[in-house]
Amino acid sequence: MNSRILIVDDHPIFRMGMAELLGQEDDFEVCAVAKDIASARKAIIEHEPNLVIVDITLAGDNGLDLVKEISAENKCIHVLVLSMHDESVWAERSIRAGAKGYIMKREASESVISALRDIVDGKIHVSANMLTLMLNKFHERSDFPGAPTVDLLTDRELEVFRLIGAGLATREVAGRMNLGIKTIGTYRDRIKQKLRIKTSAELTRRAVLWAERVCL
Repeated sequence: MNSRILIVDDHPIFRMGMAELLGQEDDFEVCAVAKDIASARKAIIEHEPNLVIVDITLAGDNGLDLVKEISAENKCIHVLVLSMHDESVWAERSIRAGAKGYIMKREASESVISALRDIVDGKIHVSANMLTLMLNKFHERSDFPGAPTVDLLTDRELEVFRLIGAGLATREVAGRMNLGIKTIGTYRDRIKQKLRIKTSAELTRRAVLWAERVCL
C-alpha cells in the first residue's frame, strides 16, 4: 500500500517539484498540497494522508505549530520537516515537537526519499552531521562564554530572535508572524530576560551575530 503524502509549503514551485519527485516513486502518492496551516488542516481531513512534509516558515505561520498539532491529534500521521533553516538549531526542536525527521532543503533529493522511507519503517531520520552535533552538544563552546543559549527560548521566541537577526524591525516582525506589535514587544522582553540582555541594541547585536553563525 502506497504512503499518502501531504506537502505543506508556501512556495508553489517547491510544492510542484517535490510532488513530481515523489510521484516517480512506486511506494509514494502525493494526495494533496497546502500553503499554510489552515489549508493543511483541511487537506488532512479531506485526504487522510499518513505522511506530511512541512516547512518551518509558512505564510504567516510557524510550521512547528502544525507539527505539534498533528503529533497531539493524529498519532497515525508522521511528519518530516523539510526546511531551509539550519539543522543545528531547528532539527532537535522539530523532533521534540513530534516530527519523525528533519532534512534541509539543500540536501539531495535522494535524502528526502531515504528520510521518508526511514520514517515509514518507524525510524527517526536526521543527517549524520546532526547526529554528531547532538552527541557533542554538551561539549560545544558558546560564542558568548558563560551566557545562556537560545535553547532556553520557546519556538515562537526563537522565531522572533531569528527575524530580528535578519534585520527586521518590530513592526515587520509582527507583520511576518501575523501578530500584534505589543505581542512582539512581549516576546522581545522575554528573550532579553532569558538571554540576560539589558538593551534593545544588545538584543539586535546578539541576534545578528547568531544569525550569521547559523547562516540564516
